[in-house]
Amino acid sequence: MTWGNRSAWMEFVFLAYPSPPELRVLLFLGVSLAYTLAIAGNVLVVVAIQTEARLRTPMYYFLGSLSGVEICYTAVVVPHILANVLQSEKTITLLGCATQMVLFIGLGSADCLLLAAMAYDRYVAIRRPLQYPLIITLTLCVHLVVASVVIGLFLSLQLVAFIFSLPFCQVRGIEHFFCDVPPVMCLVCSESRIHEQSVLVAATLAIAVPFFLITTSYAFIVATVLTIRSAAGRHRAVSTCCSHLTVVLLQYGFCAFMYLRPSSHYHPKQDPFISLVYTLGTPLLNPLVYTLRNSEMKGAIGRALTRNCLSQNS
Repeated sequence: MTWGNRSAWMEFVFLAYPSPPELRVLLFLGVSLAYTLAIAGNVLVVVAIQTEARLRTPMYYFLGSLSGVEICYTAVVVPHILANVLQSEKTITLLGCATQMVLFIGLGSADCLLLAAMAYDRYVAIRRPLQYPLIITLTLCVHLVVASVVIGLFLSLQLVAFIFSLPFCQVRGIEHFFCDVPPVMCLVCSESRIHEQSVLVAATLAIAVPFFLITTSYAFIVATVLTIRSAAGRHRAVSTCCSHLTVVLLQYGFCAFMYLRPSSHYHPKQDPFISLVYTLGTPLLNPLVYTLRNSEMKGAIGRALTRNCLSQNS
């Protein structure tokens, strides 16, 4: 089945949703709770950074932008998942599937690129502290954030356009909760092995390039930290990077597991749930990781919550 004889309104059916009503209720409640906590945590981070003058620095600007991207990233798929849990027919049109993939992969790629920009920010702060205000300006921060989103969406658009130009078999069942690369590639006919490898190479480059930039930044950071003589200075330098490094390991660990393997290694019984944990888990954990070790963020979020409570009581 080639693009020429497909209709944009042709429907795919999601097959990963459980059939027993009690399992559907558990899935709905679990996803709803995780989604609510993830959105609340990231919104609090954005509000705290916007309302606290002392947090209007490049590092927190990147953190707020990361939270903003993750709010949009989860909103692309989670409301659709919750709606499908409640519906008897769990379908999506070909055009809707392609759009969902473009936004999901594009914002996920923007997430990775933002983490690379944050690594560069930490590199300059530790390697060149005196020149930091001159190098990392607000204008540069805005440019890096916009470039991350634009590049992520552009690469995603190219990848999804390529995938949906491939010959699909007649099977229209997607073994997943939403449209993602591995399950959709399973619908491509078996003779298109070269296309599968092309998609795998593209995914590898999209993940590997930002990870290489992050690794390079941290190599210079480690080299700089080792030259610091005082233990207090080394501890202060390392502590500014711990949260970011934790988020990088979470993000790239899940990305590598989900996308850096052939679609023939896709397991329809377990991978959809792993992908769901990844989709909700990283946006849920990132605000916690960045606030638990950061007294400024904890104080700002506490004040934001206090102001909200007072405004509701008045």
